[in-house]
Amino acid sequence: MLDADRCWQAVCERDAAQDGQFIFAVRSTGIYCRPSCPARRPKRDNVSFHPDAASAAAAGFRPCKRCSPHGQSPAENLDALVIAACELLDNSEPPPTLEQLAARIGLSASHLARAFKARTGLTPKGWSEAQRRACLEQQLPQAGSVLDAALCAGYSGTRGLYQQLAALSPAQRRKQGAGERLRYSIVPCPLGQLLLASSVKGVCALLFGDDADALLAELQHRFAAAELHLDDLGLGNELRQVLAQLNEPQRAAQLPLDIRGTAFQQQVWRALQQIPAGQTRNYAELAAKIDSHPRAVARACASNALDLLVPCHRVIASNGSLSGYRWGIARKAVLLEGEHAGLGREKL
Repeated sequence: MLDADRCWQAVCERDAAQDGQFIFAVRSTGIYCRPSCPARRPKRDNVSFHPDAASAAAAGFRPCKRCSPHGQSPAENLDALVIAACELLDNSEPPPTLEQLAARIGLSASHLARAFKARTGLTPKGWSEAQRRACLEQQLPQAGSVLDAALCAGYSGTRGLYQQLAALSPAQRRKQGAGERLRYSIVPCPLGQLLLASSVKGVCALLFGDDADALLAELQHRFAAAELHLDDLGLGNELRQVLAQLNEPQRAAQLPLDIRGTAFQQQVWRALQQIPAGQTRNYAELAAKIDSHPRAVARACASNALDLLVPCHRVIASNGSLSGYRWGIARKAVLLEGEHAGLGREKL
């Protein structure tokens, strides 16, 4: 049974997440559409809701030519074209230019560039660079030198590698982080177990879980051959601030952070840090803020290793549901409930 009020809200918001969940039809035009249809919004009194395109057609309505509700939507067609563009970039040497890629895909260069960045968070050139860097990361551990790894990955030399912003230099990454010293501590908290790790630059990981051994294994996986040292005493101040924020969300921890990620991930994480405690944003709102795509934002949120300090729990689905969360929906609900309660106490 369709909830008419919720369906109408999705139509007003042109919520693409609701495409496939229902169809709306307009009596004055005789047309049925997807919730995300970009056409002019109809009057509420003229709108009816149907579970699928077949039901709308059976009721005498015809499909909208703009949003193609009976087949792939324009957005889905663009998704497929961007996937094809990624495959061409990955399998061509040298990678095609934007103009060459657009000609192969069948879009204008400007249209392809916008669609590509919206769905991946990168330009086609940035995608090729990211793939080349990923190849470099695979080559570094077994290469005889950084130069050998760079040449195998398609670089002409090593100069550009050392000009890139990164937490570790290429030489350190060739040794899989060997020589980097991280301190960590695992303590019980209201959400189960909490692991906090810090480098010389600041807190580099804050992880939640049910099992201390599993948290330590995740830290070891993230930082490969780095030296890990248990330091409950030395990290006491950082832990006290984090635990205080869990108990009183308005007391935000003020800690130096060693945030590691791609340029796009860091852009998303900076946007997360701007969401005040007690408030939420949906993925579409966050994507619009940084001129990206909700799916790209969701992937960046899932890669965040510093939750609470980089609050990805404050991002929800367009329909108001909690959506996914790396450390479990139950923890996300507790965090948001605590922040809302704290905001209410502040107003009293």
